[in-house]
Amino acid sequence: MAVHGGPLGSRGSGEAVHPTVLEAARAWAADDPDPVTAAELDAIITAADGGDREAAEDLADRMSGLLEFGTAGLRGALGAGPNRMNRSVVIRAAAGLTAYLKSLSDSPFVVVGFDARTNSDVFARDTCAVVVGAGGRAALMPRTLPTPVLAYAVRALGADAGVMVTASHNPPQDNGYKVYVGDGSQIVPPVDSMIADQIGRIERVAEVPLADGGWEVVEESVITDYVRDAASVVAPTAPRDLTVVHTAMHGVGTETIRAAFAAAGFAEPISVVAQAEPDPMFPTVSFPNPEEPGAMDLALELAEQTGPDLVIANDPDADRCAAAVAGPGGWRMLRGDEVGALLGSHVIARGVREGGVLANSIVSSRMLATMARAAGVSHEETLTGFKWIGRVPGLAYGYEEALGYCVDPDHVKDKDGVTAALMLAELAATEKAAGRDLTDRLDDLAREHGVHATDAFSIRVEDLSIIGRIMERLRADPPASVAGVEVSRLDDLAEGDGGLPPTEGLRWYLTDASRIIVRPSGTEPKLKVYLEVIEPVTGDDLRGARERAASRLAALRAAYEGFTSI
Repeated sequence: MAVHGGPLGSRGSGEAVHPTVLEAARAWAADDPDPVTAAELDAIITAADGGDREAAEDLADRMSGLLEFGTAGLRGALGAGPNRMNRSVVIRAAAGLTAYLKSLSDSPFVVVGFDARTNSDVFARDTCAVVVGAGGRAALMPRTLPTPVLAYAVRALGADAGVMVTASHNPPQDNGYKVYVGDGSQIVPPVDSMIADQIGRIERVAEVPLADGGWEVVEESVITDYVRDAASVVAPTAPRDLTVVHTAMHGVGTETIRAAFAAAGFAEPISVVAQAEPDPMFPTVSFPNPEEPGAMDLALELAEQTGPDLVIANDPDADRCAAAVAGPGGWRMLRGDEVGALLGSHVIARGVREGGVLANSIVSSRMLATMARAAGVSHEETLTGFKWIGRVPGLAYGYEEALGYCVDPDHVKDKDGVTAALMLAELAATEKAAGRDLTDRLDDLAREHGVHATDAFSIRVEDLSIIGRIMERLRADPPASVAGVEVSRLDDLAEGDGGLPPTEGLRWYLTDASRIIVRPSGTEPKLKVYLEVIEPVTGDDLRGARERAASRLAALRAAYEGFTSI
């Protein structure tokens, strides 16, 4: 079934909804296997055809094209129509994935996991039904579990691919579809386009064979093995005296975190009760992402009441890990780059195996590269996303500033908020045993390698063409200096400058070693700007170095807020 767009208007203004849009919408609704979304779309069609302008605009958006399948799989708002997450879209995605896998193997094996978001379990079962219906083998995770457990299962079971139904830290109205290949890594080009091509060949969902059953349920032993292997990231002789407050952010992390902490010999974390159980509505937060303002309020309030050594947060599918520490002004969230540096320093201190490589994304701090160089350890910089970090040959540790950390690549070649939490707990307990805390370790790193201060901001747009116009303007008339400091180098990342595969973005280096990166978000309608300054520490003037770094960072931000204004 083809989906067409066309000019829309309101009958109240003398214009009708374009006939091709109505025709495509009616065909989509008739082919929808879910009576709920079929009725939803029928109601919008009726309203739009009756002259309701808002309904016409809504219909145009829903019918503007099939939700795009890319290296992040699928992610979008739940609802009826091809440009939403629903059973029709998921069945098409599963059929396209299975067709791709069948080009490699007659009977592909796919492991499917799901979180607690609305319809995650339904989409997971539909995926199994498609795989089995096409003559493949499918195994469904036994219950809602973190994304890294699914990534682990793909490798542990020797599957050809894995699917995780999750929208990670997106708002409650969203859901998504994340795809792994047999080595447990997320898909990268050209596999994404090959799957998308197969999806595009499907005319009607009614033509996709769906099995009534026949898929397996993954045995509990696989989850037990994950917990055992996750706990092994903590050294047997490491201190265990640590009190932790934990929030699962209404996601699926609580059970696995508790099991992993127990297996590693730590006391059970103190849970934020209001956020401990899965709830797809995320009632206590406006946005279930630990990075968002207010998301950590309940955890920090509990920390004030209980006085733990550390606060740890997972996002709803527990593949990310955030942390907060106590300080003179109260509890504060650590930046993703700070946690990345802490874990990296711990990995280095514990010893990196011969040939081991440390890696981080292009938009993350250069601190890890500096530490690796000082320790004589190999380091690589990758494009944004764990689909790239997880594929670094010899990876021993990798991270991205958006709270993603891979500390156990031998078992999970993706970000894992459970193992990251365990290793961070090990480091915090080690520092505590020496009468110190994580802020002392950060101070040591700054004295040795300089203050690496980072910041980021975003420009959210309704019209995606605005992002293109801003990027075009920056390319046509790039600044020769920023905040009074001369530009020493400009990389056009779309041209592959800097030695990385081409990706949309621009990167500036200034003569004082500051760095600025501007790139469109890969998952949201916004332009993102990443800033970093490096300020040496002279003598023991750490406070002065941090103040100078903060001042320089603020000047860069003010300049780029002007350069990227709409």
